[in-house]
Amino acid sequence: MSGIRLANAPCSWGTLEFKGLSGKQIGYSQMLDELGATGYVGTELGDWGYMPTEPMLLRRALAARGLSLRGAFVPVMLRDAAAHAAGQAKALRTAALLAAAGDASDPPVVVLSDANGSDAVRTRNAGRITQAMGLTDAEWVVAARGVTAIARAVQQETGLKSVFHHHAAGFVETPGEMETFCAKTDATDIGLVFDTGHYAFGAGACEAVLAGMERFRDRIRYVHFKDCHEGVMKQVQSDGCSYFEAVGRGIFCELGQGGVDFPGVLKQLEAMDYKGWVVVEQDVLPGMGRPKESAARNRAYLRSIGL
Repeated sequence: MSGIRLANAPCSWGTLEFKGLSGKQIGYSQMLDELGATGYVGTELGDWGYMPTEPMLLRRALAARGLSLRGAFVPVMLRDAAAHAAGQAKALRTAALLAAAGDASDPPVVVLSDANGSDAVRTRNAGRITQAMGLTDAEWVVAARGVTAIARAVQQETGLKSVFHHHAAGFVETPGEMETFCAKTDATDIGLVFDTGHYAFGAGACEAVLAGMERFRDRIRYVHFKDCHEGVMKQVQSDGCSYFEAVGRGIFCELGQGGVDFPGVLKQLEAMDYKGWVVVEQDVLPGMGRPKESAARNRAYLRSIGL
């Protein structure tokens, strides 16, 4: 498809935002080398401090490999008003780096999210969330107010747009929770990242992805391509394992190995006249698998379906 460019992200190399994960982390220089060598032309920032936080150093690292800086993930405990000030400070710090190191003609985005993995019940029941595990009406008011204020501050101070990432093990995971989020926030303040793998996991079925894209098409500003292994998802649903166990079992597999209909996703994007970036993400734990080989196979798969 014309108008779409492909990026990848540090999470595909086992660099996740969670603290205390075991396993050896791959350094950013190796990650960027491998990302560029496997056919991608953009990258996300990764957790703060993984890549250089001095703009000139970051620009040089990216330019040396011909890579564009696309965005950065900023989790905030949105249901807790006391956490909003620190979350906004973190978002502004990240946005300032993105704005300084990115391309002004094709600016990156701030990817806001609930602080996934921080609540024991949500983390233990990811992929099996019930309504009783969700935010209360009062908490939704707090969360919507907080994310709106942060997105507005980012735009006012850096000129960058923000998008919201629905995410397993966070408080906006299921399609119903995404619907509520959209109803309580404004598209002029914040759009959506549509993550195909997290949507499938949160909905409990890969076949739900295409309908989800149609359901939220007016809010989608950024896209993550992630597959979801249906066999692993059924095991997770049956065994009742946690989000981190699900990732360790390989629920987010290589593209084309799971149940997400990516040819159908591409048709949906074409129907939406989507001209933005697609970021391939294969969330793995540190030290898990062979990221470079997986990135290469993911890129080859996308070529095979016309991207």
